[in-house]
Amino acid sequence: MSATTSQTGSARIFFLIFLAAIIEGFDLQAAGVAAPKLAPVFGLTAGQMGLFFSSATLGLIFGAIVGGVVSDRLGRRLGLCISLVVFGIFSLATATVSSVDGLIAMRFLTGVGLGGALPNLVSIAAEATSLERRGRAVSVMYAGVPLGGAVASLVAIAGLHDDWRTIFIAGGVMPMLLVVPLLMLLPPLRVEKTHTATSEGAWRQLFAQQGAVVSTLLLWVGFFFGILVLYLLLNWLPTLLVTRGLNREQAGLIQLIFNVAASIGSLLGGLFLDGERKVLNGTICFALLVGSLILLGMAPADMTVNAIAGAMVGGTVSCAQALLYGMAPQCYTTAVRGRGVGLAVAVGRAGSVVGPLLAGGLVAAGRSPTEVLMAIVPVALIGGIATVVLLSRLRGLPTNAPVKTAAALAKS
Repeated sequence: MSATTSQTGSARIFFLIFLAAIIEGFDLQAAGVAAPKLAPVFGLTAGQMGLFFSSATLGLIFGAIVGGVVSDRLGRRLGLCISLVVFGIFSLATATVSSVDGLIAMRFLTGVGLGGALPNLVSIAAEATSLERRGRAVSVMYAGVPLGGAVASLVAIAGLHDDWRTIFIAGGVMPMLLVVPLLMLLPPLRVEKTHTATSEGAWRQLFAQQGAVVSTLLLWVGFFFGILVLYLLLNWLPTLLVTRGLNREQAGLIQLIFNVAASIGSLLGGLFLDGERKVLNGTICFALLVGSLILLGMAPADMTVNAIAGAMVGGTVSCAQALLYGMAPQCYTTAVRGRGVGLAVAVGRAGSVVGPLLAGGLVAAGRSPTEVLMAIVPVALIGGIATVVLLSRLRGLPTNAPVKTAAALAKS
């Protein structure tokens, strides 16, 4: 295959998975965008609203594990398409429910589909390029997630969702429309038979390599505490800003800035991971994250200062996530990569449950926005230490399994 054909195949793969990541990010924030208009219709109490948000998060945990298994058994392309169909169908179904129980159930099932998509997206990005560019490849894909969140924020700011059902209908139609192009244009992306693992030995193989247990635990710690910080901010930042003294329009604009900066930060994370000084780059990323959290926590009720701090936090927290998503495929062999990444994502999603609950508990206890934001500084430090240690362990190591390039994938 010629270089031009190879580049075309690679560009096609990354364009498709980037679109899928944008849709994933949009659907992840759909509930938050719809909530202000949905709550009065159903008469949701604060407790029911919490169940509505957390049901999707619980679905994400189960979906990430199942999606990883499907990825290894049936192939990355089919695993991704199944996930898109699942969260598309149940997002559409969310728009048809007439009861609180139905609303919570449909959001849970939507979360299962959303959770299954990410391990497949990470595996596709990692396996569609060479090892030395893997960090950038995964980060380019992951940049689509906060960008999709930014699109959802724009919908809210522009008031394009006067009927709460609109946001869920859009979130259901978009993934369904992408399935046919994926099936037609994306290579099968199956795990080769020589690299497959038996069902009985697949989970055992996750920890079979020397040092795999330590690397996996570091990856889990990094994901859990990093996503705890991220989802606490995604769910509570606007409320904390309004409590501080900003109006809702200003808080919404800062949330948009947060998401746009997060897309940029994800791209920087890929460059950091592929650079020669991985450990130093990771240390700088987390130092800036801690510093920006302190700045945001201590900021006065001023739009400009909070916007700058929000952009810094969004960029650095997403940069940290890109480092982890870029490292995750390198921790596992081809045969069990989907399972390994899926399990790590599931552990991280547990952090997305704890984060909002932590903030809610602190707010209920009468803590100020400054105290809430300062409380997650140690959390970010723990995640940072685990990530930097993992970077040092993976530094300079060769790939642990053969990885097909985009050119080879396009021939499949």
